[in-house]
Amino acid sequence: MKRIFTAIVLLTVILPSSAQDKTLPYYEIQDYPESFTAGAVASRMIDGAGFRYYWATEGLRPEDLAFKPNADARTSEETITHIYELSNIVVNSVRKTVNTPNNQKRSFVEMRKLTLENFKTASDRLRVCTDQEIKDFKIIFKGENGTTVEYPFWNQLNGPIADCLWHIGQVASFRRSSGNPFTEKVSVFSGKVTK
Repeated sequence: MKRIFTAIVLLTVILPSSAQDKTLPYYEIQDYPESFTAGAVASRMIDGAGFRYYWATEGLRPEDLAFKPNADARTSEETITHIYELSNIVVNSVRKTVNTPNNQKRSFVEMRKLTLENFKTASDRLRVCTDQEIKDFKIIFKGENGTTVEYPFWNQLNGPIADCLWHIGQVASFRRSSGNPFTEKVSVFSGKVTK
């Protein structure tokens, strides 16, 4: 009995976490839409971010999360927290929800799951929206004095979405520097995993 228990524990530790995470969005990117619309293009940008994020954060160890290249930089975990916050801005836009400060602490596993779900929700909504609807997906921030400030959807592209891609690249670079590069079986060009 003791050997069976030991074998189960070892398999749980040794098996790649991707086997456990296939239920999360962006293990692979779905096929692209048949037509080009503003929403479909924005959706595909988010899909690219989601796929890169999935694999940049897959299998991170505590030492990877704690890594930072110098004293002035964020750790990988702090960068992941920032990506999570940006993903909230992206999804709140398509939900037409006001962004308010949220200081709730979350674990890495929880942030990873929520970030991927935020990307998927935003992408799914954008993929089917009309060109008229996309204009209504503004970024809305609530100021300290209670007033709101709105930005057009254009700011999503050069703001939160581009910023997510920037920081996902940092996480990928940091994990390589901490000795845990992500798998070579991933093709960011095709959005697929080679078998």
